[in-house]
Amino acid sequence: MSHHPSASRRGPFRPGDRVQLTDPKGRKYTISLTRDGHFQSTRGSFRHAELIGAEEGTVLQTEDGRRFLALRPLVSDYVLSMPRGATVVYPKDAAQIVHVADVHPGARVFEAGLGSGALALSLLAAVGPEGRLVSCERRPEFAEIAQGNVRSWFAGADLPWTVEVGEASDVLAAMREGELDRVVLDMLAPWELIGVSAHALRPGGVVLAYVATTTQMSRFVEGLRESEAYTEPEASETLVRTWHLEGLAVRPDHRMVAHTGFLVVSRRLAPDSRPLRPVRRPARQAYSEPPAWAEDLAERGISERKLRKVRRDVAHRADVEETGESAAGRHGRLVRERIDEELRERRQARRTAHGPGGGGEPDGPPGGVG
Repeated sequence: MSHHPSASRRGPFRPGDRVQLTDPKGRKYTISLTRDGHFQSTRGSFRHAELIGAEEGTVLQTEDGRRFLALRPLVSDYVLSMPRGATVVYPKDAAQIVHVADVHPGARVFEAGLGSGALALSLLAAVGPEGRLVSCERRPEFAEIAQGNVRSWFAGADLPWTVEVGEASDVLAAMREGELDRVVLDMLAPWELIGVSAHALRPGGVVLAYVATTTQMSRFVEGLRESEAYTEPEASETLVRTWHLEGLAVRPDHRMVAHTGFLVVSRRLAPDSRPLRPVRRPARQAYSEPPAWAEDLAERGISERKLRKVRRDVAHRADVEETGESAAGRHGRLVRERIDEELRERRQARRTAHGPGGGGEPDGPPGGVG
């Protein structure tokens, strides 16, 4: 890599730096420092200039006596605060995915379902500069947001990363046989990629699916078994519970990060081998009749208006990081022009579909408003 991202995470705070503020009650606020910026909240306010040049770990006291701890956010903090179009993979799950799938330096990894880029952050850190990550995302808007989030975190470093917009099945089918070490599927119907994943995975390679429901998990597992191309799958979920610590009053917190998703992992068999069958007796009636899989899977929706706002937020953050100023810059202008063009094309498509005198309501005004 031509530029190491660690360089931007060391030393005194600079204009453009991302800073996480914590107040005495534990509330956290993430800001990007600008020379003319001003932080304001019900817990206190100050000018960004008071932090610029200060060391990380500074406790800043405002004029009205309020205090804030200033630190650069960790990746787990960043993932939960970054602009998002799709739901993020939680840090606890990303850590498990990297460990359970053994995503190591130099690994060749494919990711189906880029989302907002949360998992890609961890996968890129794990594969290192000698590895390779190919991420596939159906929606170009999500891919745009994810690339902005990832490149912001890695501070302009040259990444061993390719983003493909389209169908994951097509991307995997076009790969050479045995080209990949790992396949990570964060999508609604991972069973649709079992066959093409077997084509692209080397013998001994790992396939891992991250799914939200037991129905998805069961269908993926049965698909792996039916293919006879993989080892017996294993499934797990990760629950994280924090603790209250105060003198001798040590107890679990009342709230915890419980179920977010299931991990299902299996390994690619050699082409001329067949899987070992479990010797345990299956549960009574487990296979008494063919499973009735639900087909009404649907992605959680996000309004076009909100999606445009997230895209503009990502572009504005890139301008702040590049210039250290709060004024709009080239990234914001490019995204506004792109959104305006998309809206014009959408209105034209509606007029064409309705014919002369038809129409329908415009999706939004020009100029990126709305």
